[in-house]
Amino acid sequence: MKIPMLDLSEQYLTMKDELLKKMDEVMNSSQFILGSHVKQLEREIAQMSKTQFGVGVGNGSDAIHIALQAAGVGEGDEVIVPSFTFFATAGAVARANAIPVFVDIDPLTYNIDPSKIESAITEKTKAIIPVHLYGQMADMDLIMEIANKHDLYVVEDAAQAIGSTYKGKQVGELGSAATYSFFPTKNLGAYGDGGMIVTNDKDIAEQSRVIRVHGSKPKYHHHILGYNSRLDEIQAAILTVKLPHLAKWSENRRSCAAYYTEKLNQVVKNHVVTPVEVEGHYHVYHQYTIRVENRDGLQAFLREQEIASMIYYPIPLHLQPVFQELGYQEGDLPETEKAAKEVLSLPMFPELKREQQDYVINKIKEFYS
Repeated sequence: MKIPMLDLSEQYLTMKDELLKKMDEVMNSSQFILGSHVKQLEREIAQMSKTQFGVGVGNGSDAIHIALQAAGVGEGDEVIVPSFTFFATAGAVARANAIPVFVDIDPLTYNIDPSKIESAITEKTKAIIPVHLYGQMADMDLIMEIANKHDLYVVEDAAQAIGSTYKGKQVGELGSAATYSFFPTKNLGAYGDGGMIVTNDKDIAEQSRVIRVHGSKPKYHHHILGYNSRLDEIQAAILTVKLPHLAKWSENRRSCAAYYTEKLNQVVKNHVVTPVEVEGHYHVYHQYTIRVENRDGLQAFLREQEIASMIYYPIPLHLQPVFQELGYQEGDLPETEKAAKEVLSLPMFPELKREQQDYVINKIKEFYS
């Protein structure tokens, strides 16, 4: 049985007619840049996030970068980030001419460890970026307590966590701003690139809108250096069709995750550590990530059985060559480095069938037998 990490084809077929109709609507309107569908999606995503403002941008990486710049982060400023995340988190900091300061993670959730943040704060620290990794929000109460104490901005990287909640609060409600990615593989994915910033801060929203159009306001008047980073009208239209299904897809993911956890704990508990969902968190399982013994051996075995799996992320950011000049060494962030050697993400998507999961589970059992 061949099992992919993600299969978007079934999802497309269930809403094909509606999607094609919406795309045709855009084509007939001949309004392709920052049109009515972008405005509609901005309103709807902001409303879902319980924030006042949504600003559609070109992709999730730009969303982080623009949100930082809109908050005033610039040359010489320091931004605290986890090292166990996709490159875009720290890359956005560097693109803003600021300095990423890497801290370790909570080994249970893989999110930034709030107990490690305060010791990393200096007089140059301007912001914190908690990444809500794999679909579960970081411990925002403690993060916000530290940020408020030190007068820091908090930009939530929610690329993997749209629809997740923390103690009843939505992504974006607690931080200065939050950023989403609509990359096709995300829980709410477009058919190309796309991203969004949500915020309750009017100034951040307004600055973000200016930055995304070359720093121009009014048109052809440039008071700041901006970028060309706008959410495409066709992608926005596609996302307005898909957004009403997000809650159901999240529940399907959670059901698949619960099944994996129950069965894996029954058959390979001594070899596999299943994900921890912290009380008060609504985990949307962008990835279902386990810790395992002999990770690389297991992945090779699964590949032989035509089961896809992925390692997110094999090289922590503090050990990436591009950040070598920051002076981090192996051993500086032990929990991050340990996770990078042990984590493996299994196939996860809303349409995943039980028989597919059973096949994955049985092959993991076979490997450890």
